[in-house]
Amino acid sequence: MDKRYLRSIRLLAECMRLFEKNSSARVRSLGFTESQFDIIATLGNTAGMTCKELGEKTLITKGTLTGVLDRLDKKGLIARTQGDDDRRQLFIKLTRAGEQTFADIFPQVVKQGRQSFARYSEEDFVALERELLKLKNCLSEKQ
Repeated sequence: MDKRYLRSIRLLAECMRLFEKNSSARVRSLGFTESQFDIIATLGNTAGMTCKELGEKTLITKGTLTGVLDRLDKKGLIARTQGDDDRRQLFIKLTRAGEQTFADIFPQVVKQGRQSFARYSEEDFVALERELLKLKNCLSEKQ
């Protein structure tokens, strides 16, 4: 069991590392960091969200989020407004330029990423998602 476990964990880590390497190269070729793209992709097709929601929906740590938002703000891609109910709360949304950037780059990144899974059938995706969800649920359980 230990050998099987270690081999599986190593394979999972190698797959994630390769996926991130390929994804990062695609995103960087479009002039963005992975974190910047993550925020643009998360805010795309939404009316915006609070910083807290954005942090929960992205893979970006709270400590990194502010700096990434600052850089996107300087590029004119996001707007920050204070919440109506709680002035301490910041609401983040894409500007028109940000929406256009999302419309331009998101399909490109998805298309390029999809090519990595060209040999996957619908059944392969169903099986992969089932097993990943099972793993996620196991990892989410309190130890």
